[in-house]
Order: sequence, then structure tokens, then C-alpha cells
Amino acid sequence: MMDARLQALQARLAYAFADARLLQRALTHRSFGAEHNERLEFLGDAVLNLAVSTLLYERFGASDEGDLTRVRAHLVREESLHRAALALGLPEVLRMSEGEARGGGAQRPSILADAVEALVGATFLDGGYEPAADLVRQLFGELIASTDAESWAKDAKTELQEWLQARRLPVPAYRIVATRGQAHAQTFEVECAAVALELAETGEGRSRRSAEQAAARRLLERLKAADRPDGPLRS
Repeated sequence: MMDARLQALQARLAYAFADARLLQRALTHRSFGAEHNERLEFLGDAVLNLAVSTLLYERFGASDEGDLTRVRAHLVREESLHRAALALGLPEVLRMSEGEARGGGAQRPSILADAVEALVGATFLDGGYEPAADLVRQLFGELIASTDAESWAKDAKTELQEWLQARRLPVPAYRIVATRGQAHAQTFEVECAAVALELAETGEGRSRRSAEQAAARRLLERLKAADRPDGPLRS
């Protein structure tokens, strides 16, 4: 008989799995054993992007590809997936090693975000695209319906890449410079470099993604300042 917590989760998902093993695997962190959720996460990421893209295509009929891509990037990211995981109560049902659990793994945003993607992938394998798309609509539909494309400003990484490409320069390069703190509360320091210009800046964040955004923002500000008529890039 299925665990009562998993039955409650399926009620929140509004979907009942025919193959309970897929649901269980979607909730299994790699620290627990070989049958973990990373392959489902890979599949779920693709399904999630397709389903969100469809919702955005339907919602923003007057927006161009760039606008739609930016909105999708804001939706399909760790922060929003983490919020969805908390709404679904995933910390209560994740399976992980005792050490990972003691270290706060069940509350770690990256682990929870990955589990949401794995759930989408598991739903796709169990029932096909429509149930998976329904789940994505449940998680993101209200947010998409209540926003407008103009309210989603370009993120720093996107704006920096476009700034460089407009000048026919290579895209920026990112590398982790350092990590500090315990596994469940790490701080990442990332370098963002415009190699062709021999310029680089660093940024910090609680995840690699947020650190990359911080570094990109600092480098973009430096480049914009230097690109003024009296700046060194114009001299």
C-alpha cells in the first residue's frame, strides 16, 4: 500500500501515478542510492520548458521571441521551482541519506528545484505529455496569467551576453572561484569574464546561478561605464 504522505502528494499534484515507482524515484536524491532522480530531472527540464513555452505563446500573443525567452528564463529557474516545491510539500517526502538530511538537504533550494523537474519528468513517463503539461499549468499558470511580459526585465546574464554579441565579441565565461560554508548553506563566488576585453568581475550568491548573476551585473555595469563617449572602450 502506498505511503499516506505520497497519497497526499498525489492529491496535491492532481495526478495519480499508475507506476508508483516513478513517483518514488522522482523524490529520491542521489545520496540515497543508485535509483535516484537525476535522469528524471533531465527529462522533466525539457518537458517543463516545452509546457511553459506553450503557455507563454498562448498568453503573450504580441510578444517577440526575445520577450518570451526572458519570461521563460525567469519562470524556469531555481527560485520559482523552489517555491513550487514548498507549495507541494516536497521537503516532507524527499528520500536522501541520513547525512544529507541532517545537513538540511530537504530544505536546500537546488535539491527541491531538481525534485520538481523530476516530478514533471516522472508524470510525463507515467501518463504522457498532457498530464505533465497540466501539472506545469497548475504550478505556473496563475503566475503567467497575472503578469505581463514588460514586467520581466532582462536578467544580468542575458543583458551582458546581448551587449557583447552586439559588438561581435564572444559570450562571457563563468567559473567558480571559491565556495564557503557548510554543504547546506554554501556561498559561491563566481568570476564572470569578457575574455576578448581582458575584463572580469566576481559575484557571490547562495547558489551558483545567483553568484553568476551578481558577477554578470558587476561586469555589465563596468562595461557600460567604460563604453561612454569618454570611456576607455571608446578611446
